[in-house]
Amino acid sequence: MSQQSDKVEKDVNASAANRLLVICIDRDNDVGEKARITTPVIGRDACIEAAQRLALEDPEDADSNSIFAAIKTYEDLISKGYQVEVITVAGVKDRGVQADEKILAETRKVLENFSANGAVIVSDGEDDESVIPVIQNVLPVVSVQRVVMKVSRSVEYSYAVFGKYLKMLAYDSKYSKFFLGVPGILLLIGGIATAFGYTAEIFAVLVSILGGAFLIRAFDIDRALSNWSKPTPMGFIRMFTMVAGILLILSSVPAGINSVDSELIEADTQLISKITDKMIIGQFVVGALPILWIGMGAIFAGTLLSNWIGGIPRQISDSLRIIVLISLYPTVAQFTNVMIYEESSFTLIPPLLGGLAATLISATILFKKYRKHKNQEMISD
Repeated sequence: MSQQSDKVEKDVNASAANRLLVICIDRDNDVGEKARITTPVIGRDACIEAAQRLALEDPEDADSNSIFAAIKTYEDLISKGYQVEVITVAGVKDRGVQADEKILAETRKVLENFSANGAVIVSDGEDDESVIPVIQNVLPVVSVQRVVMKVSRSVEYSYAVFGKYLKMLAYDSKYSKFFLGVPGILLLIGGIATAFGYTAEIFAVLVSILGGAFLIRAFDIDRALSNWSKPTPMGFIRMFTMVAGILLILSSVPAGINSVDSELIEADTQLISKITDKMIIGQFVVGALPILWIGMGAIFAGTLLSNWIGGIPRQISDSLRIIVLISLYPTVAQFTNVMIYEESSFTLIPPLLGGLAATLISATILFKKYRKHKNQEMISD
């Protein structure tokens, strides 16, 4: 701890800050969920009480040690002559954007009564430290202190930790639904298929289910769907535009097939020759392109609208998606002319450059507006 205190003092001395706010971050709100403590917790005595209550509720939780570390940092800085306040802020259980917004709001609330000009962040891991850029919007961060627990390296401790995580996989629904639910489904399907004599066929089904489960978890598709389907105005907008967009994207396939000349299809019986024929590909894209682009635009527009209504600051990325989609349309349309009418590939250059210019100009305008808006917010704060 002495080395960490020296590092904090060195970081603070390197800055011009003299009124410091020591912030202990609990992004998943263990202090609220387990100890029933309302944040922000302000002051040394209040933080000691919060750490003690959390340690009594869950002695293995590292956040109580982080709070004690923040208090130790606070006392060290006080002894060096700085004007310091110590607080504990918390997010929400599911983390994410709502957690970051709550931490930012609590920090601003404290700054109304204690006008600090520098922050010292205390956390127990990278997840809590991901909030640092959010805090930097309202207060410069002069030092970051990570609390690392000193643990036993004995074999007995390793077995205890292993047993703890096995119990978590078995009884914590957040983990058990994947680590037990997916294998359970696979074993159940495999057992039923074997009983009815479909052993060979079921292998492809099991591999597909397992691959789909891995993809869903790897890209957080399940969380995205749960957020999109929440019973809020934003959730209904996202749900409607997503379903409408997917239906339009799927309907673009038969539209593309219907636009292909039937004589071209009947003239060649080889499947590989059909799907590699330039004329067939070009006609298919001509028929599918408008509906496909409308479907993708509906999804992007729904995301933009829901974030705008919900006050989530993502308008730049959401707007750029739609602009890029529109800018790419002439290039893809010209590609079909190259495929069908055998026009020169150089004809793709003008629409490509035009789309790139439109994207760059739009991005520049949007970023300038964003910076202007951000500067106005900082001035008002």
